[in-house]
Amino acid sequence: MGPRKRTAEAFEPFKDVNHGSRSQSGSSQGGPVKKARIANSMAGSSRDTPMLIDDDDDDDDDEGLEENPVDPHEHEYHFVLYGTMPTKIVGLRYYQGYADVGEKLIVQREPHNQYDKNAIRALNLGGDQIGHIPRTVAQKLAPYMDDRSLVIEGHIVGEHNSFDCPIQLQLYGTNDPVARDRLMEKMKAAKLPVADVRDRVRRAERERKEALKAASKRRPSSEFVGSSSHGIGPGPTLSDIIGSSQIINPRSIEQVVEEFGVKEKDLAAMRKAPQPQALSTELHPFQLQGLRWMLEKEFPQLPVHGSRDVVQLWQRHPTRPNDFTHVATNYSLRDPPLASGGILADDMGLGKTIQVIALIMADRERGPPVAGVSNATLILAPVSVMSNWSTQMEKHIQKEHALRVMFYHGSRKQKIDPQEIGQYDVVISTYDSVSTEWHAQKETKLPRKSGVFSVKWRRVILDEGHNIRNPNAKKTIAAWNLMAQSRWVLTGTPIINNLKDLYSLVRFIGLSGGMDRLDIFHGALIRPVTLGHAQGNKVLQLLMGDICLRRKKEMSFIDLRLPALEEYVHKITLYPHEQEKYDALRAQAKGTLDVYRRDLQGSQGAKDAGATYRHLLEVLLRMRQLCNHWSLVGEERLETIMTQLEADGVVDLTPENKAALQQMLQLSIESQEECPICLEPLRDPVITKCTHIFCTSCIERVIETQHKCPMCRAELESLQSTTVKPSKELSDPLPTPPSSSSLFSSSLFSSSSDPKDPSTPSSKISALLTILSASKSQDHTTKTIIFSQWTTFLTLLTPHLLASGYKLARIDGSMSAPARDAALHALDTDPDTTILLASLAVSSVGLNLVAANHVIMADSWWAPAIEDQAVDRVHRLGQKRETKVWRLVVEGSIEERVLGIQEDKRKLMGLAFAEKDGGRGKKRTGAGLADLERLLGSQTQRPRE
Repeated sequence: MGPRKRTAEAFEPFKDVNHGSRSQSGSSQGGPVKKARIANSMAGSSRDTPMLIDDDDDDDDDEGLEENPVDPHEHEYHFVLYGTMPTKIVGLRYYQGYADVGEKLIVQREPHNQYDKNAIRALNLGGDQIGHIPRTVAQKLAPYMDDRSLVIEGHIVGEHNSFDCPIQLQLYGTNDPVARDRLMEKMKAAKLPVADVRDRVRRAERERKEALKAASKRRPSSEFVGSSSHGIGPGPTLSDIIGSSQIINPRSIEQVVEEFGVKEKDLAAMRKAPQPQALSTELHPFQLQGLRWMLEKEFPQLPVHGSRDVVQLWQRHPTRPNDFTHVATNYSLRDPPLASGGILADDMGLGKTIQVIALIMADRERGPPVAGVSNATLILAPVSVMSNWSTQMEKHIQKEHALRVMFYHGSRKQKIDPQEIGQYDVVISTYDSVSTEWHAQKETKLPRKSGVFSVKWRRVILDEGHNIRNPNAKKTIAAWNLMAQSRWVLTGTPIINNLKDLYSLVRFIGLSGGMDRLDIFHGALIRPVTLGHAQGNKVLQLLMGDICLRRKKEMSFIDLRLPALEEYVHKITLYPHEQEKYDALRAQAKGTLDVYRRDLQGSQGAKDAGATYRHLLEVLLRMRQLCNHWSLVGEERLETIMTQLEADGVVDLTPENKAALQQMLQLSIESQEECPICLEPLRDPVITKCTHIFCTSCIERVIETQHKCPMCRAELESLQSTTVKPSKELSDPLPTPPSSSSLFSSSLFSSSSDPKDPSTPSSKISALLTILSASKSQDHTTKTIIFSQWTTFLTLLTPHLLASGYKLARIDGSMSAPARDAALHALDTDPDTTILLASLAVSSVGLNLVAANHVIMADSWWAPAIEDQAVDRVHRLGQKRETKVWRLVVEGSIEERVLGIQEDKRKLMGLAFAEKDGGRGKKRTGAGLADLERLLGSQTQRPRE
């Protein structure tokens, strides 16, 4: 049978059983859409200032970044190849699907097939069924696919006839040693291919060790150890402190971008767009280059005849010049649709906002939009930066060309009518506003009658676009379903945790060729890169080089003339009574880790291990908090509630048990856990009598319809009778002083320094005050941002700062937008306000903090990108003074190991732009066994004499 003609309609890139379908944006024919020009069509405006449709209901404060995105398929992402299995697809004559040799397949269970309950069907990447796997093969594989112990991938290996087609299946399974041995024995009994898996595992382990060994040689030295003191007499000078601290470049690992990725000289040689006439601000040359790149990416073109170019992973077919082949999936189409848009991933402070404003104005100069497309741009942003967009538009656009802006946010927002949206040029909303609107209706058909989903926007801009990196999150699904001609993601960190972060961005932009499916994206990109395959690295570099533009402040052609940035790790030695508490916590954690190992191998398996794992994470959190101040540790969960829970699965809501449940709930709040229903950071959280934690609105809907806990199926009669809300006392700034617990005896809290008293400074607070004092002595105009992920620590720190004579301001997620603006105004304009206390999650995005020139990281965040963003709020365009960053780290503690985790994640960020780097990323949603062992390393430290 000869090759069949393919059309773009064979592929529905946004078709999904859960999310409905949506047509592909961009040009499907590869040529630019001609836009009619009319003189001064949008010049001038009856409104020079934005129209504000807003209220004070900060009901969608989405600045809290998801530290640990939850994924129900997480365990599958580290599967390794067990073996390959030659077989065929049968029944071709009954189906219209077609695939070329080498093309990847979708291998999918069909448990409700009326003829065979074990049926497995094979589809091409357009979703068209080609046929079925033979019944005898399906009978063996179906049980493993059903219990998710194996992931099956496949591709065409030969020409087909009218009846069947030869294929090869790849079987991937767990790499956990215990589970792997069990699975292998089971597969051997079923006569499935596992003969070479041990060799594969040994080879992968050998390569992993070699990569780690090579990476360790590049790791900055951390041998030099300093200490801090705070007491009577003249304190050390700033030079003394710098001399006793380790100079670091935490982002040096990203230099692989320049070494292997798009060369700096190529970025410097990019062509520039003309300065938009409507702008009052002169753009930097690199910003004009970015503008031209964005204008071109809004109207991409397929490679011309005879070209070997690759555009959005499509290239001309080698033997059929009128067709195109996808280099990652081998999927072939006659006219593949191209996405319009991309990822602007410039470093923080390089002006992504003004480049987007320039894009909007330059596009208006071309003429009106194509038929059926609104002229308006929709911008989604965190609440804290909404006003920044309108402010920047007023600042950079000439008044006679002012944009008409609507703020679409809050319970009293104005209704969006598709017939009247032409009154506005820009609509600014938030992720949660759009998410709430999408999920408020079950109807997935587009367009809707009103609201943001009733309009096909000229473009949609996702500011801080990494907010949609969790593909299961409600706001991600909502963003995918927005209709637009062009789609843009603005983020300085396209990768925060692992390569799966890219999937949601790629799907939002609208890339075709099968990359909109997570299983295909994983098989074609994530797994090959994770396993160190050269082809995977090549695909990743081609992808990012095409859809993503990233410039760094350090590049010579950027020429920002920023003052120097110096970053230090300042090592701190715990006081003896702090060390005693820390050692007790670490001993408890190691004991719990031993139990966790046994649970993984026990008959109860994941059930027992899950409960132990939660205990272990709690202790790890407390270890990190103790490094800041012992009073943050609080009281461990009561033994009585755990005993009752283990016996009955639920607890009685007595006053004592309610208090214990509230303590558990507070732990989840402080840890920024996610709701397992909506997969978003907890909002208005409650804890059930079976100790599971949800958003109130999420669990309320489940109780109304099912009356069972979605996690354990325990009976939940009503919201009021089966759930507990946070305690008002636990919401107070300072936690209750710790009491006797099973972690360590109350005698540990009886030292001469009276550690029960929160006013007693910890070793870290003493070090922090020493740095501030030395900085002030050197330059009294120095202003410092103190970042912490725990607002309780900022509150605890406040009286020490006030007692030392500092005037300060504060910004955190609990404050209203006006209160935040007032704090920032004080930092900018009041010379006496020299310190800003800042919540790391809230203040790492969207703020301009150039009024300060020193940064103190009081504790370390798991994701280094969050810390880097926070630093870039200070060291950016507009900074006139040399910037110093201090990372306070307790020597020999879990904090040092967090720095190692950060380094691994930075390597992955570099790899996204690298062509030859063989590094590999590791998902950090929760910690694997090796990661937990790493965090609880055997290194010890001597307490201060």
